[in-house]
This record gives sequence, C-alpha cells and structure tokens, in this order.
Amino acid sequence: MTELSPRMKELVQPYLAGIEPYDPNFTPTRINLSANENTYPVPAGVREAVDAALAATPLNRYPDPMSNDLRDGLAAWHGVARENICVGNGGDELLYNYLLAFGGAGRTLLNCPPCFSEYAFFASLCQTEVRDVWRDPATFELDQAAVLAAAPECNLAIVTSPNNPTGDVAPLDFVAALCDACPGMVMVDEAYVEFADDSFGAATTAQGLIAEHPNLVILHTLSKAFGAAGTRLGYVIAAPEVIEVFAAIRQIYSVNVLSQAAALACVRARDAYAPVVALVANERERELCALRAMAAEGLPVEAWPSAANFVLVRTPHATRVRERLRDEYSILVRDFSYAPGLADCLRITVGTPQENDEVLAAFAALVKEEM
Repeated sequence: MTELSPRMKELVQPYLAGIEPYDPNFTPTRINLSANENTYPVPAGVREAVDAALAATPLNRYPDPMSNDLRDGLAAWHGVARENICVGNGGDELLYNYLLAFGGAGRTLLNCPPCFSEYAFFASLCQTEVRDVWRDPATFELDQAAVLAAAPECNLAIVTSPNNPTGDVAPLDFVAALCDACPGMVMVDEAYVEFADDSFGAATTAQGLIAEHPNLVILHTLSKAFGAAGTRLGYVIAAPEVIEVFAAIRQIYSVNVLSQAAALACVRARDAYAPVVALVANERERELCALRAMAAEGLPVEAWPSAANFVLVRTPHATRVRERLRDEYSILVRDFSYAPGLADCLRITVGTPQENDEVLAAFAALVKEEM
C-alpha cells in the first residue's frame, strides 16, 4: 500500500498522516476470482432491459438526489415503504456515512474481525475508536458472548452476514440480542445475503427485526448477486428516522442517473437472477467438496463452510501459491495472509464451472509442488 509523502503528512489533518488506502491488489488476468464479483453473464433479457433504460435516460439534468423511483422499486421488493430506504454510491458510501453519522471522536465501533477491512478504515477516517472482538481462530464463528459483553460499552456496531472473508452467517437471535445490548446503532452488512439460501436471502436477512429494533440498519448491494458492481449501487433499510439521518448527511447527487436507471431495471428483473444465484451456490458446494477431497488425499488444505459466493482456504505458502496462480496460470485470487487471524489464507470467488475447474486443478498442482 502507498503512503503519503512527507510533505502531505505535514499538510493533512494530523490523524490522517498515517492513513493507508484500501488496496484490492488487482492485476489483470485471464480469470479474475479475487473480488467476489458475479462472474456469470447477465441473465437473458436483463441486459436488454438495462440498455433500454440507459438509452431512455437524459444526461443533461441532475439525477434525483434521493433516487426515488429506485427507492420505490426496492421498497416493493422488500415489502417496506420508500421512507425505509436510502440509496448510495455503492455500499461503501453508506458504510462511510454510517460511521460519519453515528461514530466520531470519543465514540467506539464494535467490530468482529476477521471481517471487511473497510469498517476499521472508515472508522479511522471518522476518528472513531475501534474495539475488536475476534472470531474463533479455528472456526471463524462469532464469539457471541464476548460481543454481547462488549456491546454496552460501544456506541455502534457492524456485523457482516454472510461474513467476508469467512462466509459464515450471524444468527438472527444474536443480532436481536446485539441490538438490545448496544446503546447505539447496529449495522448488519448483508452484501452476500442472496447467496445464503435458495430463497434470495429471505430466510437469512435480519430485515424482519427492524420493527422491534429501530436501532438496526441493514446494508445491501447490487454488486454481488446482481452482477452490477460497475454501477456502484448500494442501499440501506432502516426505520424512517434513521433513513432521515442518512439522507441529511449524504453527498448530493452521489448516485448518477445511469446507475439509478440500470439498478431499477435489474431490480425489476430480479426473478431472472434466481437461477444464477442457485448455480453459484451449487458451484460453491462443489468447490468446497473438491478442496476437502484434497485434504483427505493428504494435501495441506483447509476450507471453511461458506454461505456467500466465495470460499476461504488455508494452505502453507499461500502467498507463493497465489503469485504462481497469477503468473503461471493467469488466475487471480485474493491473498489474506497479511491480515491478522488469516495466516496462509486465500479467498477464492466462486466462478463459472469452467473457471472453478481451472482454479481447482491449478491450486492442487501448486500446493503439491510447494509442500
């Protein structure tokens, strides 16, 4: 990661002098399974609907600042009112705004690593202290008792379900207990929830808890299951008074007209994505079975169950394996070996059957060679 120059360190606010930007560690390759994108083609008919929506969208006017047509489409899908939804420029903008609004100097975020590193990064930008309650080092499951014990001393919390990069789901009774224990806001990041079961996430989402827990915020994105990462479109579902806060602090016109139009077309065609999501889930399980078979054959490979569109795998010399996958096979996966608690871990996005076959074969060959 790059560092600020000495001159910039003198000029920026002192607390930003040591800041390091998020680094996706991207390299162009033939097969990219590093960013948890949906690698499948857009379902038949959906691309045509998106193209028609884009062609009909005038570019000479500013966008609707609140994306109200899209909010209405999302509200109809989720069975809530427009007032329960705020749209943002990707989930990242909404994550930042959550920390900006409810964190800040003198406040503490409850975090559960290993998890998405942007939580702590955005907290640092907002001068918010972070209290880490680490997951079980063997299973990566939440330490529910420790989280609930720490919650009363924190001002806000974030839990990911399914978690990135470990793939496990936060139980709904735990989420409810966390909302009761935390005196401030609780966000559940459900970026991957559509992959968690066969009903487009309906059995896994914590949305049903909002009525009794008005301090709960649910984060969604179109970057994963909908294969629309390029549109940069995310949204939160929460009580209307919470949405009013998000609306008050957001950057005006942050979601452009083309993203709004494309996202609404995707949401209206959401049923077309169900077979893709099911295929990803099936391929994920096939990939996990193949990795466990490698372990059964004596290879030093450990893989964890996942409810998302990726799997986490540990093997010795993981960084070297990742580099050789990139350089010798033109396959890119994500190396998490540098992250605390994730020594020798790689995260592999679930791709198409052909992509998965190629990465599994190459991975097995390299692990054997690096033993």
